[in-house]
Amino acid sequence: MGKLYIVPTPIGNLEDITLRAINILKEVDTILAEDTRTSGKLLQHYGITTPMQSHHMHNEHRTVDAIIKRMVTGETIALISDAGTPAISDPGFLLTRACIEKGITVECLPGATALVPALVNSGLPNDKFVFEGFLPVKKGRQTRLKLLAEESRTMVFYESPHKLVKTLAQFVDYFGEDRPVSVSRELTKIYEETIRGTADEVLAYYSDKPPKGEIVIVVAGKK
Repeated sequence: MGKLYIVPTPIGNLEDITLRAINILKEVDTILAEDTRTSGKLLQHYGITTPMQSHHMHNEHRTVDAIIKRMVTGETIALISDAGTPAISDPGFLLTRACIEKGITVECLPGATALVPALVNSGLPNDKFVFEGFLPVKKGRQTRLKLLAEESRTMVFYESPHKLVKTLAQFVDYFGEDRPVSVSRELTKIYEETIRGTADEVLAYYSDKPPKGEIVIVVAGKK
């Protein structure tokens, strides 16, 4: 019986990968990558020559069964995403669940993820928090925001740069203009930035300065 390793990869700075992760990526039979071109740069940087196979949200339903069969016959496989920890708003859940159902060992390595540094950087309470990932694009978005307006724990969201202003405007509408908000952008990269303030203040900032890069929004819970 083979094994599945879930391996976090850097969210920006290539040095943010563990020695263990590098060794496992060198030792496994195959690496499943969300984007082989993006992951290829990381593997080349560390001299990793393990064969890669594409595994992303558009093909994972079709490929899971074949991958499981390979592990049943003894193949060891590592799953990586473009950045961060697989299965956290990225592919990985379906394969992990299938492995568990078939009795295949799954081992997730600790490592890079965007939500934790953004949460800590925010200065908002982090003893209890809820990770929401990406809000629904259309259907169910308003319903979700209405429910979250009553959430007392700190909330963490992922958002794309072209939707940030719209989302912050909705936070003002549903959570109130004075709700504390922190937006972290381009974490671990050269232009890393964290903007803190009320929902209204942060909205005004990004309305004037259109953002770029990967974004994490941290919002205080209702008092």
